[in-house]
Amino acid sequence: MVGVIDNDFPIAIDAINDRIDQIDPVRYGKTRNFIDGAVTRLSPYISRGVISTKQLLNRVLNKGYKPYEIEKFIQELAWRDYWQQIWISKGNEINTDLKRLQDDVSNHQLAVAIDKAKTGITAIDNAILGLYETGYMHNHIRMYTAAIACNMAKSHWFIPAKWMYYYLLDGDWASNALSWQWVAGANANKKYVANQENINKYCYTKDQHTFLDVPYEAFNHFQTPQILEDTFVPELKTSFPQTASLSIIENVPTSIFNYYNLDPNWMKDLETNNILLLEPSHFDQYPISENSMNFMLELAENIPNIQVFVGEFGELINTYGLSDIHYKEHPLNKHYTGTKHSRDWMFDVTGYYSSFFGFWKRCKKQLRHV
Repeated sequence: MVGVIDNDFPIAIDAINDRIDQIDPVRYGKTRNFIDGAVTRLSPYISRGVISTKQLLNRVLNKGYKPYEIEKFIQELAWRDYWQQIWISKGNEINTDLKRLQDDVSNHQLAVAIDKAKTGITAIDNAILGLYETGYMHNHIRMYTAAIACNMAKSHWFIPAKWMYYYLLDGDWASNALSWQWVAGANANKKYVANQENINKYCYTKDQHTFLDVPYEAFNHFQTPQILEDTFVPELKTSFPQTASLSIIENVPTSIFNYYNLDPNWMKDLETNNILLLEPSHFDQYPISENSMNFMLELAENIPNIQVFVGEFGELINTYGLSDIHYKEHPLNKHYTGTKHSRDWMFDVTGYYSSFFGFWKRCKKQLRHV
């Protein structure tokens, strides 16, 4: 599996930078909804904290693009920061129906046909198999899959969202959970639906006579098709690497890296103990696949002298007597102690906004001065 990941998502920083240089933000805005559109395939590196949305924005603008020419591209980056700001503001509330209760829920499980890639929708089934193999799924197909799970199989969004997060190399719980809620109508004014004609258009398929081959008005009184009736709770468990005792340099700072911070440029000009902390309590709550674990561990090798510790933060500190601790802010790091460093945001817009466009309006004012 590692070879498959390497082909789709390179590990070396030079290769990642090459991918950044290949971004065509104008074509991205015009084609991103098509499965062969000019998407960047940089989301795994953003989610793992290897690069930031601000870095990408600056790199693209430095090529001479004007913000108004690539507004859609910038908006999509801003969505990532927006979801994170909600997570910072709301904390664990994002694990519940944030704005309103999801209605018409018949189960809190996942349709077996989705897990088995046997929905009968060619584009969806192929994408699910691709997700299992490579850890990637096109964003538009993620929305289609979520709509089938929540609005056709009538599952509550939480378990299906954890299932998808488990396999995604770019798993970002805020983006994932809040996007699923948006599709399910728990974080939006209405549910998202797509029929077979829409899927065929953007995925170049020719499916007919599927349960989605209906006009949009049929979704107002949609009955769960038989193929989606069987449901179950997926068994999602994290496998940890074998680790050795840490070799600690005394009287130098310790930089704590984790699943959401693998920035090789952070603290790089200082002599530090660089530790990748894998807390079982975190991965019990948000489990990840073997593919995702291997991808993280390989990306971490870009950080000089990185060492891996499997255990809780307090256990790490007490075992090795660490005192001068540094870490990057994140909603899952609130129990860390030491010197907290800010993440790299595109704009100085913080706090909770009930809608993205309220958030974007404030960002756009700052964009004029970039």
